[in-house]
Amino acid sequence: MNSTINIIKEEILSDDWYVLKKTTFNFLSKKGIQETLSRETYDRGNGATILLYNRSLQTVILIKQFRFPTYVNGNVTGMLIETCAGLLDENSPEEAIRRETEEETGYVLSSVQKVFEVYMSPGSVTEKLYFFIAEYTADMKTEIGGGVEDEDIEVLELPFNTAMKMIATGEIKDGKTIMLLQHLALSKIMG
Repeated sequence: MNSTINIIKEEILSDDWYVLKKTTFNFLSKKGIQETLSRETYDRGNGATILLYNRSLQTVILIKQFRFPTYVNGNVTGMLIETCAGLLDENSPEEAIRRETEEETGYVLSSVQKVFEVYMSPGSVTEKLYFFIAEYTADMKTEIGGGVEDEDIEVLELPFNTAMKMIATGEIKDGKTIMLLQHLALSKIMG
């Protein structure tokens, strides 16, 4: 643990879907000044995301689904095009992303490659997101996809160049999706 931080008090503000806490702590700054600070953190667990790509066809698999937080922040339809993703729950990042890929897209993957792990919104959310890529072929699709329970997911197979253009047009606004598409472009895997 960091010796410059001393937690004084933690309050649970909400424990409905996930846990929202308010924490008061002492923090020793670089200037040697002891400060008392208070921060709210939203703990929803860690997650994983993956971009499926087909090198020979130059296509990628993305999903489209309703995301209420984007709706209340100006996305008039609430629909978001994004990479397959989900929470780890009690699984390793690789196990979780294989499960999510099958549930959301219908593809059963032979191998996945971890490319990096990122704190997506470190000012308020504790989540660390593990990023993966995997090559897919048509014969790996064993189910229709679309998610489970209350998920209503549309599976999209798009030309890679079209997906990249959709970033510029604003059709793709999801950070994790943009990061993985750009990773494929920069690593010269696609394009």
